[in-house]
Amino acid sequence: MHHFVCRRKSGRFSIALAISGALASGIALNLTSPTSALAQPLPAPASTQVPQLATIVVTPARTPEPLSQTLGDNSVMTRETLDTLPNGTLSDALIREHSIEGVNLGGPQTVSTINIRGTNSNQSLVLIDGVRVNNATNGLPPLNAIPLNSIERIEIVRGTSSSLYGADAIGGVVNIITRSDTDRPFSAYANAGVGTYATTQYDAGFSGAKDGWSYSLFGGYGQSAGFNATKRSNYYQNPDNDSYYRSNLGGSLGYTWKPGQTLTLQTYQSKVNGSYDAGAPYFGDRGIQTLSNNILTSRNVISSFWTSTLRAGFSTDLYKTINVDATQNFYNTPDGKQHFKTNQSQYVWQNDLTFSPTQIVSLAYERLEQSVDGALVDNISPGLVNYQQTSRFTNSLLAIYRGTWGAQSVQASVRNDNNSQFGNVTTGSLSYGLELTPRWKASIGANTGFRAPNFNELYWPVTPSFMGNPLLQPERSQNIEAGLKYTTDNTQLGLTLYRNNIDNLILNEPSIPGDFYSPYTPMNIDRALITGITLTGSQKLGRNTLIKGSFDWSNPRNANTGELLPQRAQRVLKMAVDQNLGKAKLSGELFVTSQRRDALTNDTLGGFGLMNLVGSYPLTENTDIQVRWNNIFAKQYTLVQGYATPGSNVFVNLALKM
Repeated sequence: MHHFVCRRKSGRFSIALAISGALASGIALNLTSPTSALAQPLPAPASTQVPQLATIVVTPARTPEPLSQTLGDNSVMTRETLDTLPNGTLSDALIREHSIEGVNLGGPQTVSTINIRGTNSNQSLVLIDGVRVNNATNGLPPLNAIPLNSIERIEIVRGTSSSLYGADAIGGVVNIITRSDTDRPFSAYANAGVGTYATTQYDAGFSGAKDGWSYSLFGGYGQSAGFNATKRSNYYQNPDNDSYYRSNLGGSLGYTWKPGQTLTLQTYQSKVNGSYDAGAPYFGDRGIQTLSNNILTSRNVISSFWTSTLRAGFSTDLYKTINVDATQNFYNTPDGKQHFKTNQSQYVWQNDLTFSPTQIVSLAYERLEQSVDGALVDNISPGLVNYQQTSRFTNSLLAIYRGTWGAQSVQASVRNDNNSQFGNVTTGSLSYGLELTPRWKASIGANTGFRAPNFNELYWPVTPSFMGNPLLQPERSQNIEAGLKYTTDNTQLGLTLYRNNIDNLILNEPSIPGDFYSPYTPMNIDRALITGITLTGSQKLGRNTLIKGSFDWSNPRNANTGELLPQRAQRVLKMAVDQNLGKAKLSGELFVTSQRRDALTNDTLGGFGLMNLVGSYPLTENTDIQVRWNNIFAKQYTLVQGYATPGSNVFVNLALKM
């Protein structure tokens, strides 16, 4: 949904443009770790428990390394964890991670955003298999178009990461790794489920490897009658259920033509079509989000010292709306359609130089090409957006060093992005870690980042409510953080403190100073200061019980006015208890948040608590029955003023693996 939002504050109007939309090497290796607060699965029953292998990640340093040895606050959501969320959305999964909050405008067919460590959604970078998918029109990732059934794992890096990944990585990086080829024999899976709101979901896939070839194919389809996405207090309210259907298809094909020489093709296609209310009398419109991602990778081990990776990624994010009733075509465009489209091409050549197992240098060149077009969603001045500029490119050079000497470790990176619109931007990062004892590890780090203004902020045409500002400059951030971790076989504790200062913050202000009824325009006039403390922990009690949780205290404020940034809670508690009961597994989840300020109305939204239950039971060796009951006490709560949230709902899934 692309829409303008008006809010009244201190007796005046301010217009906020809220427009939805939509390179690391994502390699999945041996996944099991309890470091994430709510992201890890129930432990296996005692009779079937096996030793856990180290979790290997690539996103924190762009090269494989054990998660336990990374510097900073990083975590992984595994496929086992995602299986506890049948019919869940990507936003549903991410908000179970510590230091991440989410906002949804009423169901998976509507706008979904995330805030990592109190930053805006367009200040965090989302990748699919290492290729960026934040669109260039409004800077948001298409979270609603990425179903969980397509994901093998999710790697999350918290904190500014522009020296690794370039623009927009001020709050952190989320790398979504899709189900891909494997080095094991043929395996397959299938799921079928039904739930509240007449919801159904089906998905299946297979993967394997033989004679140098590796392959995978997956797909899914789901639909729902939905619930009413708007509330009576909202002008856009219509007492109907907002239905949706979604589908996805993807896969990979790889060939190792010589040891250490592999060529891989990956593809991912997804679509969500959902109803929303555009305001009386124009109800029943449908928004359609389509995401396409295609990647070709050549990984070549030149020698024991040098590994070269060439990658070309191409993504398209298209959002369009259709007015179902042609007689109410207030868009004045063919068939009542409007659209926003982003095409992105990303080319990477990364060279990893391994001087020793503990001394690694990575050098890379990247080129990013972006182009946009669109049709305006404004009944006053409809038609093409007519961006003054419709394309831009960025050439980047980066270097990363990762070294370990006994109990000490260092990671340093520097990157230069030469943007065709904004010139050169240089960012850097330096982190240091020290093993105080075999169980205690401390770290400290500092890094810089930036966000490039999106095309809507720069070139939106003059309308009665909003106009772009081609003079905008990138936002800049300076982040420092420190961490302390304690780890044993049964206990894990973590403490992270951070301070992120964001300069040139882009906010919407009257184009004519003092005239609050003139079109609003984005300006580099503010500064945000975000400080916070995060506590995480997990404790095994015997062989059948696991308690885990996190607590986030943050203070995200406009540093000039002292006001809290909207849609952020200052205190968030997440807890879960996993219990094995013979062959059955049962989990209880608790989510508690303090009040927050609404971005649309400036009203205070009350805090709330939610409780969920999850259970599974093996019917046969290869078949499980899974049940998830969300919001078991039917708590009524508000994430965005005027928009509804789901009530108590249940989903039952039958899972088959072979």
